[in-house]
Parts: sequence; C-alpha cells; structure tokens
Amino acid sequence: MFKRILLPTDGSELSARAVLAGASFAKEIGAQVVGLTALPDFKAFTANTEMLESTEGEYLTASEARGNHYLAAIADAARAAGVEYTLHLVRSDDPHDAILRTARDHGCDLIVMASHGRRGLRGMLLGSETQKVLLHSSIPVLVYR
Repeated sequence: MFKRILLPTDGSELSARAVLAGASFAKEIGAQVVGLTALPDFKAFTANTEMLESTEGEYLTASEARGNHYLAAIADAARAAGVEYTLHLVRSDDPHDAILRTARDHGCDLIVMASHGRRGLRGMLLGSETQKVLLHSSIPVLVYR
C-alpha cells in the first residue's frame, strides 16, 4: 500500500499529534517516514519580530535550532514506533510548496499532516497550508484533526 509517508511539522501541538499518529500508522503498514519542517528565509523588511530583532546570521542559527528541535520529535516518534526515517529541514516562505516538493523528491506516496481547523473568515484570510496541500497534491493526504 504506502511505502513512504511524509510527516511535515510546524512544531505545534497539533502537528506533534499528527506525527505520532503518522509514525504509528507507518509501523502498522511497514512504511518508512520522511520528516519535514519548512522555515522561512530571512528578510530585512518583515513583520516577523524574530527577524526584526536579529541579524541574518542570528536568525538563521536560531531558526535552524528550532527546526532541528521539531525534527527531533519526528525522529523520536519514528524510533519509538520502530520505523526507518529520514529528516529534512528546508527554507521556504511557502510551506505547502515545500511539503509537495519534498513528497515528490523523496518518493512519498502519502502525506499525513495536521489541520488547525480554522473556519469562516479567519480561515479564508489566514489560509491553510493543509488546504493548499490538499488542493495541489497528486498523492493522498491524510488530515489528522
């Protein structure tokens, strides 16, 4: 059935739950896990307070440490489930593009990701990375709520 499952994370509690469910599912079906976190590039002009308060080098170092922390949670879940895994930290201002590109580049045949469940005007204005992945993905996407 599925051989390689992409588990993207943004470090949120909802993503952490989706990662655990995805790793458990991978164990049940004998699949491998591909872990991913996508971090934005540094911009001199931004509303992101982390970037405003840092030099480019400081921001990149701090964000990479944060991304590695997110990926460590995927590694822990995969090890606990006893499944093979690889981890990828990418720079992208469009997480849904990074998710789709990573799935394609690493031969994933399923994406398991969380949904924050925004609805109505808030959901329309903020958009949803999960919704964008669902819209543009050519492979199945399992949304964990």
